[in-house]
Amino acid sequence: MSESLTSGDPPPGLRLTTAEWGMWQAFRNGSEHDLRSGEPELDDPNGDHEWGPQRTVRARVVALLLLHGPPPLLGRVASLQLTGAYITGRLDLSGGTVEPYFEFDRCRFEEEVLLHECRLTTARMVDCHIPRLEAARMSTEGDLHLPRCTIPDGVRLTDATIGTDLLLNEITVGSGGRARSFSADGLQVAQDLQASLMLASGEVSLRGAEIGGSLFMYGSVLRNRDGQYALYAPQMTVEHFAHFATSGPHHLPVVHGATPPDGTAWPPRGDGSHMARRVKRFECTGGMKLDDGKFGDSLVLDDARFNLERDQELSLRRIQTPELCFTPERPARGRVVLAGATVDNLVDRVESWPVGEGLWMAGFTYQNLIPRGPFTLAQRLEWLATATPEYAPEPYEQLATVMRNSGEDADARAVLLAKQRRRRETLPPAAKLWGYLQDWTVAYGYRPGQAALWMAVLWASGTLYFARNPPDPLKPGESPQWNAPLYVLDLLLPVMDLGQASHWKPEGAYQWVAAMTILLGWVLATTVAAGATRLLRRQ
Repeated sequence: MSESLTSGDPPPGLRLTTAEWGMWQAFRNGSEHDLRSGEPELDDPNGDHEWGPQRTVRARVVALLLLHGPPPLLGRVASLQLTGAYITGRLDLSGGTVEPYFEFDRCRFEEEVLLHECRLTTARMVDCHIPRLEAARMSTEGDLHLPRCTIPDGVRLTDATIGTDLLLNEITVGSGGRARSFSADGLQVAQDLQASLMLASGEVSLRGAEIGGSLFMYGSVLRNRDGQYALYAPQMTVEHFAHFATSGPHHLPVVHGATPPDGTAWPPRGDGSHMARRVKRFECTGGMKLDDGKFGDSLVLDDARFNLERDQELSLRRIQTPELCFTPERPARGRVVLAGATVDNLVDRVESWPVGEGLWMAGFTYQNLIPRGPFTLAQRLEWLATATPEYAPEPYEQLATVMRNSGEDADARAVLLAKQRRRRETLPPAAKLWGYLQDWTVAYGYRPGQAALWMAVLWASGTLYFARNPPDPLKPGESPQWNAPLYVLDLLLPVMDLGQASHWKPEGAYQWVAAMTILLGWVLATTVAAGATRLLRRQ
């Protein structure tokens, strides 16, 4: 067999059909072999029309060309470029090494394609119908393209290694009765993973995936109505950006197929481009889990829609990223979890955050707040209350620190005051009463002017009262000259002795007024000291 292939002829007994003989010659010539009829309806790989013998090639012949193909014609580079073909049988390249470049364009596969542990250079399957793609531990030196393909029984790329880009734009994948429609745990992509306008029915799993460039899922629709998660991607690492956002002319372009050497123009050239017409938001029906993920530049959830059940989550536990853009539609049900997440910049809007008990963010740390649209302090405090159905001090302290670092000292004090009021509700009755007193008098020390106001009111009231009703001297002839303002101030200020209170002897009702003044002075001084201590400790 090897002798006949070296000569360029097919092996004896293979009995190539007309379509296969044309494919054989095109392979040696490095040219496209186009079997389409020219009528779009008949050429649709997902249509119901049968493709006859004139468009049929056997998977056995395709595998022979890719694994042990004949030499190219002089001055040519062998490659398999097949368009509009019906490939019968199972295409099995498992464990093999495919050196020629190959591209299947608008082809229909009868059975699944097997690429387990296969080594490729660059492979493109564009707008094809493939029952299932099995490619665990596959490796490529260049790109793997699957744009606009329909794969009803799902894709497996577990532990696969892609040398450059993985392109999945506009792919449609189903689960075929399995739990997952797209299984790519441990996937390694050297550059970008583009999966914009993807439609997946079943769980998409990218657990532990490593992406050397960026992850783009503009306008993709992920649905898993029978499971917990529509996107399951804990411990994923993305070197640059991860975008789950809306596609369309006013957003970043959706790119599929080969990327031009000079980049992708926007808007696309030509009035007939489908890209110019596709405006669609990212939609996730089912939970989304990105726990312990690392995103080198940013994680963007912009204008996305999350359809969650009550027990499902948008889980961002312990993620790390310089910037989190959280501006999706507000989920009607389910939870948003940011526990333990660490970000530098938090870009958000008030309409995006859940209400009720739909937000958990214990241990969530951020350095800067960048609101998109109005986000008042009262709304921030409501945001914290939603995130802490049971009192926890850390979210309040985190927000106060960020506001203080940005120069908003008054807002920072208001946040810490709100923290003390939340804490007060957890205390026993006696401590709660003491808390109300501190709040009423000095606002827990976060409003110093309030303490001065109460002191002035008590001083003025006492001065007016004792000026009209001076007490008798304790020792006539030895008392200093009567001074009502100094006398009341001596009563109000504990510890300090101004030489007035100890030389006069109020009696009857005046004695009770003097005692009440001393008591109020001690209470006020104690609450001021407690508030000042708390404030200094926080600073």
